[in-house]
Amino acid sequence: MTRSPSDNLTAAAHRATLTDRYAAWRELGYDASRCPVRNVLDHLGSKWSTLLLIALAEKPMRFNALLREVPDISKRMLTQTLRDLERDGLVARRVFPTKPPSVEYRLSAMGESVLGPLTALVGWAEQQFPEIERARARFDAGDATEHAAADEQPAAPTARVALAPVSASG
Repeated sequence: MTRSPSDNLTAAAHRATLTDRYAAWRELGYDASRCPVRNVLDHLGSKWSTLLLIALAEKPMRFNALLREVPDISKRMLTQTLRDLERDGLVARRVFPTKPPSVEYRLSAMGESVLGPLTALVGWAEQQFPEIERARARFDAGDATEHAAADEQPAAPTARVALAPVSASG
């Protein structure tokens, strides 16, 4: 397996890269139609899109096979998510001339290209999940109220500037 160049970046390099990209997006005025983070990751980051991309990574599937593969998705949500993925160019839809017509979904070349980053994200999620669960439990147990109270307190005063007394005569 080949490694992507981003695998070798340090946390500081990731931070610098993301800071630079964020600055570039700010220059666009946070226009959602031109912002790759909001525009692309809005679809890609949904739980259904991610699960469907993972399911289709194994093999092409028909609608009902995908419905069985992701049993807690509704038919409506599966239809909508597949349409979104097809519209974004990540999934290709093939209609077979049978009676009734059957449809198969597969990853497109672009869909295949997202598997590397998706694999890294899935690996990170699996690795960090126990710590995330512990953090959630601490938060839910009330530690969060301490943090919230601290967040609501006024900021510590900064260095005070001494003002020269104003004379009464003006």
